Amino acid sequence: MNVLDENLAAQQCEKLRAWRIPFRQIGRHLSVHGALDENLIPLLHQLPQPTFFTHDKDFFRASLCHFHYAVVYLDVSDAAAAEFIRRFLRHPTFDTTAKRMGIVARVQTSGVQFWKKGRPGLRVAEWSE
Repeated sequence: MNVLDENLAAQQCEKLRAWRIPFRQIGRHLSVHGALDENLIPLLHQLPQPTFFTHDKDFFRASLCHFHYAVVYLDVSDAAAAEFIRRFLRHPTFDTTAKRMGIVARVQTSGVQFWKKGRPGLRVAEWSE
């Protein structure tokens, strides 16, 4: 299940719908509008293998790695969020739910930095063009 933070623009959500990328959004489909960040991790534990996408850099912490979910910090412009969500979901390193579980990632135009639960160190995955 793809979960979008409420800070992702409606225009980007429409692009994801047009590309047939399923998602639920905080404040619209899940939880309440204005949910505090500290309430989102417990919510992720209640959902079936969620991949949570956010623009909030506070979520890019190795301590958030957990085998039950993935957290993806989109360190890209608001206008490019949908494009990079799609690129991330298609990347060979992250293209299945099983591959994504246990990671905390930072998506940038240059590639993806990520931690994986049970593996030491920050890793890098480059975009394949």
